[in-house]
Amino acid sequence: MEAKMKAVFTIVEGEKLEKPLFRRIGTGFVNRDQSLNIFLDALPVSGKLHIRDVEPRKDDAREHG
Repeated sequence: MEAKMKAVFTIVEGEKLEKPLFRRIGTGFVNRDQSLNIFLDALPVSGKLHIRDVEPRKDDAREHG
């Protein structure tokens, strides 16, 4: 079974921002029992994390297509 990678983001909000900013701060991996291992490169100051499947980059598709 192939490991499913997850992207880990922190959510930055501020009065001067039109909408929240999602800044990638780590990577996660789904284990066989569906639990997660999360590896952070930074700590979220807000305490908020957003975890989602890694999407192929658009520029990668052009190189291989």
